[in-house]
Amino acid sequence: MANPTHEVRSNDSSGATATKSDMKLEVVVIPVSDVDRAREFYKKVGWRLDVTPPTVVQLTPPGSWCSVQFGKTLTSAAPGSAKSYLIVSDVVAARNQLVAAGIEVGEFFHFGPEGRGGGGDPERKAYRSRASFSDPDGNVWLLQEVTGPATRARRLWRDIVQFGGRLVERASACLCRSWRAREARRRGRSELARLVRRVHGAGADRRRASARNDHDATAIGGAACFQQALI
Repeated sequence: MANPTHEVRSNDSSGATATKSDMKLEVVVIPVSDVDRAREFYKKVGWRLDVTPPTVVQLTPPGSWCSVQFGKTLTSAAPGSAKSYLIVSDVVAARNQLVAAGIEVGEFFHFGPEGRGGGGDPERKAYRSRASFSDPDGNVWLLQEVTGPATRARRLWRDIVQFGGRLVERASACLCRSWRAREARRRGRSELARLVRRVHGAGADRRRASARNDHDATAIGGAACFQQALI
């Protein structure tokens, strides 16, 4: 089993080292003045509302490993003083989704060799194109576009999953149609067999009736001959 720890070198010139366990960022606390209003805002943004104790509100952005918490007693920071980054693979699509949800989002801007400029990065290079929005208290969220091989791989995987979902839907529809066809054939065969049994049953009844009539006629004829012989 691999050792889950890493050796971390200090900036101390003595060259001292320390061993620390992996540390994954789990939650960021943001300061808000109205917990209910903030909860409704972030639900409108599209973040998942998680199950938490009554004094804590936690929401998680789509695709994020880190969540956001707020509550009346979680922090003493001034409401609206937080600033955080949200990494997106397509800043244009992300901004359009927020605007469609009724969220006010600032215009695109980017950082290049000459500093900040208007609009997205002309070459759409990673970490350059951005847009921002704020919650009702003024906490700022920066959408930052990150592209590259990893992003392309995620997009490819997303497309594969979506394509697989469509295949499953079509296969399910085909199976349903096939099942309905088999059921219709089964019912048809069952109905045909029932009709055949009725026809055969009617024929058998006629044959039995005819046999009874022949038997009765023979019996009557035999009785008449016997009576004549007695006379």
